[in-house]
Amino acid sequence: MKIELEDFHEDIIGKAMRGLGVGKSEMAMRTGSERSDIEAILSGGVNESLICLMADELNLDKDKLLRSARKEWCPALIKVKALKQFNLPFGGMHVNAYLVWDEFTRKAWIFDTGPAADPINEFIEMKNLEIDAIFLTHTHHDHIACLDDLKQKTRNPPVFVHKLEALVNCNSITEGFKHSCDSLSLEAVHTHGHSIGGTTFLLQRKNENIAFVGDAIFAGSMGGGMISYKGALRTNREKIMTLPEEVILCPGHGPISTIEQEKKNNPFFPEH
Repeated sequence: MKIELEDFHEDIIGKAMRGLGVGKSEMAMRTGSERSDIEAILSGGVNESLICLMADELNLDKDKLLRSARKEWCPALIKVKALKQFNLPFGGMHVNAYLVWDEFTRKAWIFDTGPAADPINEFIEMKNLEIDAIFLTHTHHDHIACLDDLKQKTRNPPVFVHKLEALVNCNSITEGFKHSCDSLSLEAVHTHGHSIGGTTFLLQRKNENIAFVGDAIFAGSMGGGMISYKGALRTNREKIMTLPEEVILCPGHGPISTIEQEKKNNPFFPEH
């Protein structure tokens, strides 16, 4: 099933404007346009010359932003063995949860729970999996709405979350935390900015590397800097975009991507 991109040019520009504290009137003044022109762009309108001017003001890559506006790109479909993405409806959007497992022992990990336990639990039962642990990239409600229900359905495995977003009956962790189970191993990296305790889990399995990034980065975009836009950009640049290009990115919303595809197509990173 093809999963649509979470953001297009209007979302990307809106996040950058909010993050930098640039209002519509100021952007109009900077670009020599009318406020109504800016509002049209933020509503999904396409004026390529104005989009390029706005990109320059917001330190966004104009060519990548134009591809977003033209809807010319989405990541190539990535199929990974023993990895399941659940794209679950929540209000007017969709949110992702993930399962990854050892194909021989059937031990499995859950990354975020999303809003509905039943689809995840039904898949677990169908595949005869045993949940070793649940890892939370952050604690915004859409990503943990069914946590208690899913814990109960999966025999109460331990739950790990950054200490800055500590939850009752969960294990608090910090950057550098490591966990392993059979062929699976991971390390936690603090990628704050969207949330104060945002965590990316870097998973290694045989010759495969997968990063469960939560809302730090999306395919062709990133989560809004709800705590710190500049902090989110900095940690994304330092801790995610420096990973090898073949690393698979599993975001909290939208389709799976790779570091290589994000370097080529994500407007937030003009340096690539």
